[in-house]
Amino acid sequence: MNNDTKTIINNIFDELFALQESIDGGTENSVKTKESEPPKVEMLTIKESAAIISGLSEHTVRKLVKQGKVKSIRTGEGKNGKILVNKADLVAYFNGKES
Repeated sequence: MNNDTKTIINNIFDELFALQESIDGGTENSVKTKESEPPKVEMLTIKESAAIISGLSEHTVRKLVKQGKVKSIRTGEGKNGKILVNKADLVAYFNGKES
């Protein structure tokens, strides 16, 4: 993944976190100081996603993404775009905590 793509993805997540904070109503727990960093979001490729869950195939991960059961983003366009899956969402799905 090149630096431009990483920068775009980081900007998207920063905006999503800011939007979530505004929706939460700015409770004490969501107040951040300048020193605190936003929580890190770990994204996995389809292959990495299949590897972290025992018995999970890449085909199944792709189906979950297509059905919208796990959060993902596509970098690039068309068939050349890489699908990145949110690790926390994938693990939560298999722990029975669908979002």
